[in-house]
Amino acid sequence: MAAGHPRGSGAAPIERVEVSAYQIPTDAPEADGTFAWDSTTLVVVELTAGGQRGLGYTYTDAVAAALISRVFAQELRSQDAMDIPARMTALLRRVRNLGRPGLVSMALSAVDAALWDVKARLLGLPLARLLGAVRERVPLYGSGGFTSYSVERLQQQLAGWAEQGIPRVKMKVGSHPEEDPARVRAARTAIGDRVELFVDANGAYTVAQTLALADRFAECGVSWFEEPVSSDDLEGLHRVRSRAPAGMAVAAGEYGDGGIYFRRMLAAGAVDVLQADVTRCLGITGFLQADALCDVYQVPLSGHCAPALHAHVACAARRLVHLEYFHDHARLERMLFEGVPEVREGALVPDLSRPGLGLELKRADAARYAMGDNT
Repeated sequence: MAAGHPRGSGAAPIERVEVSAYQIPTDAPEADGTFAWDSTTLVVVELTAGGQRGLGYTYTDAVAAALISRVFAQELRSQDAMDIPARMTALLRRVRNLGRPGLVSMALSAVDAALWDVKARLLGLPLARLLGAVRERVPLYGSGGFTSYSVERLQQQLAGWAEQGIPRVKMKVGSHPEEDPARVRAARTAIGDRVELFVDANGAYTVAQTLALADRFAECGVSWFEEPVSSDDLEGLHRVRSRAPAGMAVAAGEYGDGGIYFRRMLAAGAVDVLQADVTRCLGITGFLQADALCDVYQVPLSGHCAPALHAHVACAARRLVHLEYFHDHARLERMLFEGVPEVREGALVPDLSRPGLGLELKRADAARYAMGDNT
């Protein structure tokens, strides 16, 4: 039993809810097919219960921090951290009139991750062991290749991941469709023939554009086409999937905010691979629900972004095929957290000697990026 864990009833009342937000500049201007940015905002939730502190986080606007501190904290204080379903049910009921999808779900996701982290710490277990692992290492794909990059930087980044032993890499497309075939050819030249090449349009194309470009991408051995059209267009995704070149998987789901979203996408036959993101889909709980749905529909699951946060649940997800090693988040997590899992031979390997998620916020390093009044 971990130090500080209450004896007898086993209850662990939540004593404190602390929230902080940090804005970290990117190392270069970044863009995809529908958006451009120069910084990333991290919202961190820390729950204290039974003498242990649990940590969760999401990537969203800093207003999520105010929502957590003003609204969620009232529901959480004095409640048992061990009963995660009860805590999340109460929070979901509380946000009924706030508009649950989107930003609210991202705030809930950070809280859910913190609840799982503190529970595992109270039990003295790494989260992967608490959840029940099916693997000890998580296959990765390197992800970046932004449309704002020069061809030279694109090639350098993708080739760098290949040299590290990561056997799959992904690039962004869609900002300038007329340039995309040449950029894809340049990427293939840089990584050689033995590394898988993925593309991500972030919903920038029409169905007609997608089908024309898919054939050209297939000539370069592209095996994954992510969000070729908007993820809201399930019929369009299904049309693309039914006519895509052989060997090219259509993927989407990164904006999913829970089981109903994922069920609709799977029932529509919209994807060959479902994506889910712990920072958006109601945390660890939501990711496991996505995995269960993928099991029912016999569809593979891929983890989206936030590699350090996904590492343990990705070890437990039965249908998982790989996890996105996103340039922004991998860089930021190494900057601001201790205990970030190591990359070995193309896979992320969590440290199972550390309890919970194994992460600790580097407070002094994070302080320079703090936004407003962190509480």
